Amino acid sequence: MSDSTADDQDGRVYIPDADHHFPDQKLNQVLEFIEEDEEIQTYLEAQNINAVDRMRYNDHGEKHIEIVRNRALCLYDLLKAGNVQFNGASEQGLEEADEGVIVALAATLHDVGHVVHRDQHAYYSIPLAADILDRVLPEFYDVADTVRMRGEVLHAILCHHTAETPLTTEAGVIRVSDALDMERGRSRIPYEQGGRGINTLSSQAISRVSLHEGDSRPVMVEIAMTNAAGVYQVDNLLKAKLQDSGLEDQIRIVAVNTNENREQLVERIEL
Repeated sequence: MSDSTADDQDGRVYIPDADHHFPDQKLNQVLEFIEEDEEIQTYLEAQNINAVDRMRYNDHGEKHIEIVRNRALCLYDLLKAGNVQFNGASEQGLEEADEGVIVALAATLHDVGHVVHRDQHAYYSIPLAADILDRVLPEFYDVADTVRMRGEVLHAILCHHTAETPLTTEAGVIRVSDALDMERGRSRIPYEQGGRGINTLSSQAISRVSLHEGDSRPVMVEIAMTNAAGVYQVDNLLKAKLQDSGLEDQIRIVAVNTNENREQLVERIEL
């Protein structure tokens, strides 16, 4: 994968190359399959109905999945460049190329449980994702590897929920990436429609999230805030996801207040 530091206003962390392809052929094939699969694409639309239309929660649909998947693959790329070991695929006897596939599939399917209910959605995602994987994985794997891949993807899906502890690096990547969809108005913390509570103010305070190669650690996550309310978002969302992810020692998170007001309460915080 190529330049991991580029990002844009839509939340895409990076574009691998001019054709939007990754160097790994298997991962490209899986991503192309996902984009053309009617069932998966319908889930990405339908899973937003309960979350947004009925519960007035934050977006958990196609845009959220696109952002999380791109950031998960960027995080994977940076961790690999930093010689961080991924154990999900390797301990199952799968190929190194399968690590990225696990990350991509888990990122794509982690929120499908929303079609059942927002509450406890991580647990509803498991049987639904398992059915999808039973159809998708045989297109790329034999029976034995399909079983192993299914287990690793489902583990990563389940562990994006903070109640469960990731046992693989791949799962840790999904858990952290889910929280990185946090730019203005896209907080994973619910905000009040038209309200002025701390959740609303915090969700509007994050202007940009960027992932870069770090100095002291493989990954640097830089968060630009327009006011100190963004601290609530970082501390109550991203910190909680990073904790027990297995990546605490690999990721450095710095939030900077970009407001030029000299009387600002918070200029910079670091997790």
